Amino acid sequence: MAKAPKTQFICQTCGTAAPRWVGKCPGCGDWNTLLEETEAIPVPGSGLSKASKGRSVTLETLASRNEQAPRFTTGIAELDRVTGGGIVPGSALLIGGEPGIGKSTLLLQLAASIANDGRRALYFSGEEATAQVRLRAERLGLSKAPVSLAAETSLSNILATLNEVGRADLVVIDSIQTLWADQLDGAPGTVSQVRAATQSLIRYAKTVGASLLLVGHVTKEGQIAGPKVIEHMVDTVLYFEGDRGHPYRILRAVKNRFGPTDEIGVFEMVQSGLQEVANPSELFLGDRDASSPGAAVFAGIEGTRPILVEIQALVAPSSLGTPRRAVVGWDGARLAMLLAVLDARCGVSFGQMDVYLNVAGGLKIADPAADLAAAAALLSSRSGVPLPKDDVYFGEISLSGAIRAPTHMTARLKEAQKLGFARAVIPATGEVDPASLSIALTRYAHLNALAEAASPCD
Repeated sequence: MAKAPKTQFICQTCGTAAPRWVGKCPGCGDWNTLLEETEAIPVPGSGLSKASKGRSVTLETLASRNEQAPRFTTGIAELDRVTGGGIVPGSALLIGGEPGIGKSTLLLQLAASIANDGRRALYFSGEEATAQVRLRAERLGLSKAPVSLAAETSLSNILATLNEVGRADLVVIDSIQTLWADQLDGAPGTVSQVRAATQSLIRYAKTVGASLLLVGHVTKEGQIAGPKVIEHMVDTVLYFEGDRGHPYRILRAVKNRFGPTDEIGVFEMVQSGLQEVANPSELFLGDRDASSPGAAVFAGIEGTRPILVEIQALVAPSSLGTPRRAVVGWDGARLAMLLAVLDARCGVSFGQMDVYLNVAGGLKIADPAADLAAAAALLSSRSGVPLPKDDVYFGEISLSGAIRAPTHMTARLKEAQKLGFARAVIPATGEVDPASLSIALTRYAHLNALAEAASPCD
């Protein structure tokens, strides 16, 4: 008599397995995320069945000759920048983003560019019918691109199609949460289904040398849905970010085995699709009003690219017992720390005032060197005196009020100089190359000096 399949309860957020149902996941602490699933059965072709026998593999030393991974360019310069110079054959890429941010548009443009370059591109859509994809292609002017298209959600059918058509240069799966393997119980999108589909597709890509691009849904926190193991299985993880109220989109690499991480590519959503932005600093500063108080230009670094962006602050008297603190595009905890440092070390209090901070253009900043620009914007808004329009700021502020030097100071200054800024307010420490710079430098060692220069009202 055949044994009944074992069941276990799997957290749909972190993948933790439990022998029985509990309301709170013991792994991540989320509530009501455990679903009952049968024990995973090896997917055909994965080589994980009990009857399979191992074979010896060839061992190499660390001194073996290493060849640089071959790449092919995508025809989209910003995407090539983020991936480290192009896509590596046989690699697996995972791209995530909010619904409607433009993931499918970017992938369709990528597939069309690869196909127009004489390579073979296959596009499997699990969320849209082929007619819908064709309508988008017509709107983007890509209907004549020789892209092979199919609407399919069965993993077995997709693998059979891939084996039948032969080697492809690029395979796009939109999205991995819609696929299902008939050997497993559970609805599409569950942990076991997503894991099995990802494993089988990556095995195919590594075997034939095809580049695999998977689309992943995101949770309300902005993380890719499904078990975290999926991000470990792929070679590159990209996040497509942006505010729907702005036309700008940021493609950010958070993992890349073949290139740098935290690199970004900037796009603008226009009627004809996603358009590359070669100089994002000019774009983010294009609508700048330098005559208003509370606006400071920050020279930041995203990956290897220097970017200038405007940080806007609004400080107003509060009628509430607990003043409001609102942040868009920056870390709210860092704003609270900065306000505490201004109060304790500089004697500038914001305790009875509402504080609003915004990064213009919809860009999200994680660089700690934005502290000095944010402090300058806050002091300017509190005093009502605009900052000089040709000043740029960067520097990290410690809890003692000292201003610390960030990395890549010369690159930041060169970008500011290229855009016509005449003076940079920077930390007193940190080496720069004065021979290549004509911009004036004002160095501050402590936040007190900036507060005195801004002359805030008491």
